[in-house]
Amino acid sequence: MDTNEYNNCVNLYADGVYRFVFKNLRDADGSKDIVQEAFARLWERHKDIDNAKAKSYIFTAAYHLIIDHSRKMHERPLMDGFDTIQTAFRQYTDIKEVLDAAVAKLPSDQRSVIMLRDYEGYSYDEIAEITGLSLSQVKVYIFRGRTFLRRQLESQGIYSANMEEAV
Repeated sequence: MDTNEYNNCVNLYADGVYRFVFKNLRDADGSKDIVQEAFARLWERHKDIDNAKAKSYIFTAAYHLIIDHSRKMHERPLMDGFDTIQTAFRQYTDIKEVLDAAVAKLPSDQRSVIMLRDYEGYSYDEIAEITGLSLSQVKVYIFRGRTFLRRQLESQGIYSANMEEAV
């Protein structure tokens, strides 16, 4: 990968990587730091990385940096603010806000694979490669995460099983 290809990667993927990191951390400054570190790692290895694999490399680096950051911050379970989140659900009916809150309550592994699949559009195989999980574990995490999200939306009256039948 040369300098122009690296700069092109920054232009193409920086926003997507930031969204992915921010959805997992919910901390703008920490997310920016992780994105910067991920691109720094890409630059350090730019001579060894094929341009076609750069997107996968950058998301993998960001994923591992999220894990490292969470470990350093001694991430507490997101269920601590459950009462606050329930109150917020009652006050707002905007599906995006409800969905964002529900995604935030997912365990970090499930949240990461859901973000990679449904927000970034990666295939199951690519997610397995990025996260280092087995393909079957990726599928299980996505299924469980989507089931949890569906239940959260149903509990707020935003989603019903009848919606699937209509589609």
